[in-house]
Amino acid sequence: MTELALLFVHLVSTLLMVGIIWFVQVVHYPLMACIGPEHFRRYSQLHQSRTTLVVAGPMLVEALSAICLFVWFPPLRLSPAFLAAGVLLGLIWVSTAWWQVPLHQALAHGYDERRILRLVQTNWLRTLAWSTRGVLIGGIFWSTLAGAV
Repeated sequence: MTELALLFVHLVSTLLMVGIIWFVQVVHYPLMACIGPEHFRRYSQLHQSRTTLVVAGPMLVEALSAICLFVWFPPLRLSPAFLAAGVLLGLIWVSTAWWQVPLHQALAHGYDERRILRLVQTNWLRTLAWSTRGVLIGGIFWSTLAGAV
């Protein structure tokens, strides 16, 4: 696979996650507080399984394509923008494992307004990190495309 093709796959997966994370941050997570205690446990369990179906693919493609770009195309290793985007990707995965997954696991046991608020608050880190990644990877793709023409 050429650098440009792999970079395109990486950009698409990143931009897909940018769109998903903004929807989750602005619409989905805040609306969890409106479910109420009666149906929340079932809702939370369904939320986890269905959300995993939507985000697992793009997140894995994004991570694997980043690793492949880093390994197969050494000039990218010297790019401050690519390195910054890589650090942000690591931060996203750490945040997911450290905050979002444990909060979702706790919420699967029942409604907790404090945990829902904490989920919304801590998710801003991922929202801003993915948004910044989108800009950085978009710029790298555009520069690579311009150099290839």
